[in-house]
Amino acid sequence: MAHLGGNVLTWLGHATIHIQTAGGTSILIDPWFEGNPSSPKGYKLPEKIDLLLLTHGHDDHFHDAVKVAKQSKAKVVGIYELTSWMQGKGVDNISPMNYGGNLQFQDVRISMVEARHSSSIVDGDKAVYAGNPCGYVLAIEGAPVIYLAGDTSLFGDMQLFKELYAPAVAVLPIGDNFTMGPNHAALAAKYLGVKTVIPVHYGTFPALTGTPAELKTHLEGTGIAMAAPRPGESVE
Repeated sequence: MAHLGGNVLTWLGHATIHIQTAGGTSILIDPWFEGNPSSPKGYKLPEKIDLLLLTHGHDDHFHDAVKVAKQSKAKVVGIYELTSWMQGKGVDNISPMNYGGNLQFQDVRISMVEARHSSSIVDGDKAVYAGNPCGYVLAIEGAPVIYLAGDTSLFGDMQLFKELYAPAVAVLPIGDNFTMGPNHAALAAKYLGVKTVIPVHYGTFPALTGTPAELKTHLEGTGIAMAAPRPGESVE
């Protein structure tokens, strides 16, 4: 199993994640707290959030993005159309990106990569185009590289991510139905060449049937470990 080099990754239910780097950078990914049945009860976000990373505009990833951005004043990173929409809602500290782009923030180098999904924002009674969905690769100083897949299916270019970024840890959706399930996630881990998989995006709704136990079964014999924290628990 890959160690995180002094960084702490906390799963906050569904696809919401907080990463605290050893260098002091506080990163929040895809904030959904209000109405999220898998959010840990009583959890309070850190007072300081430096980076808010958004993979796409679906409500189960984006619900609290504007609220958190305004309260925290964090730098908001996302695909161009998504961050532009947020700017129109009064969020000024945006850093738009697109596939293949890189951004250095303190001790973290952020690379935006492709995801195979869809993306839209519910704005009143309309669904607004929110650009393409994405994933991120985080190269944190002195630590293993982390791949955050976002919502995606399995796709062959994950093998390129291995060559380009050499991730050691992959945070992968396993719920099935809206994303890849456990069997495809296990193959994704092989494509990526990672040492550890952290499963997310499962169990929140009845339609999300994939489980960590299934993922563990599909990983048997690969040498790839699984770390499956409960909501509110951390991987260090």
